[in-house]
Amino acid sequence: MEVHFTPEQEAQLAQIAAGAGTDAERLVKDAALRLLQEDARFRAAVREGIVQADRGEFIQEEEMDARLEQMLRS
Repeated sequence: MEVHFTPEQEAQLAQIAAGAGTDAERLVKDAALRLLQEDARFRAAVREGIVQADRGEFIQEEEMDARLEQMLRS
């Protein structure tokens, strides 16, 4: 797979990579891998939520609001 960036984007990536002590290719690859991992984690959580809902396991709106606020603060 090839990914193409504008020269400005390549310069930004190189600058970020240098600050992280790596090269731009490694930086982009690591970011893509983190995206795949996060996507898999999210999809698993959604599947688990659907299973719980199918069992009739719900939480009150106030508890969900509190959980979301806590997640956003973290």
